[in-house]
Amino acid sequence: MADYDDVCVLLPTMNEAETVGTVVSEFVDVGLDNVLVIDGGSDDETRRLAEDAGARVVVQSGSGKGQAVREAVTDHIDAEYVLMADADATYDADDADAMLDPLLAGDADHVIGNRFADMRPGAMSRLNKVGNRIINGAFRTIHGASYRDILSGYRAFTRESVAEMHLTAEGFGIETEMAVECAKSNQTVEVVPITYHPRPSGSDTNLNPIRDGGVIFIELYRKAKTSNPLFYFGSVGVTSTTAGLAVAAYVLYEWIAFGIGHQILAMVSAAGILLGIQLLMFGMLADMILMLHRERSQQLDRLHEDDEE
Repeated sequence: MADYDDVCVLLPTMNEAETVGTVVSEFVDVGLDNVLVIDGGSDDETRRLAEDAGARVVVQSGSGKGQAVREAVTDHIDAEYVLMADADATYDADDADAMLDPLLAGDADHVIGNRFADMRPGAMSRLNKVGNRIINGAFRTIHGASYRDILSGYRAFTRESVAEMHLTAEGFGIETEMAVECAKSNQTVEVVPITYHPRPSGSDTNLNPIRDGGVIFIELYRKAKTSNPLFYFGSVGVTSTTAGLAVAAYVLYEWIAFGIGHQILAMVSAAGILLGIQLLMFGMLADMILMLHRERSQQLDRLHEDDEE
């Protein structure tokens, strides 16, 4: 059994009485004795059952999974490595070795468990599967990295890597935000196959696929402002220009075919085209500045490494 003295298991919870005791016990059984349950104000027996199973329990000061993770890592965890999972018994404690090995070997800053590698029947609805695929595709397009399963709640990371992230998400967008920050700061990320189980009978999910899916898409787009400004500004610019050209085409057709003039629509189309072109130009300039900033940061990092040697 590996030495996990400097590893803390982090379990954010909210009304997980049906499963939390089993989840804590399974991690303890594989040698991970340092288990922190950070609870979002459960009104069932979640906290008592977690303590009975051997976990340290903290009630978070705010609300939402994102706030819970930030607070736990900043205020309640001293261990160098963190293994984060959900307390709903969908993840397998036996996968802890695979999750932690890249960290302990110094080969990765952040590890993501790929649920699609071994997803058991009934573990994810068809709607959620489609949504996950779309979100992962959008992440690759916007942020230029492929982590296969950015919404996975089974993560392992160093506390130092989290300190380099700018995390602000309050709810289930925290996993997406972590993936974006990893890509943005060029952290070494490894994706490992894990087993993903269906939720046990009687255990209800806190995830709303429509509401939380929308939040995740907004988070992906919002983060593009600093990691891919060409996409962030360019997508709006292309939309505005296309809409302006479509209105202009209609105005021109009406004037040529019927001799009808649409002065107001013509002004709207011109404004749309001008705004779109300006946004595209701004996006290109911002992208050039970002590239220069990254090159300068890499040069400074190399100089720092040379000074240490």
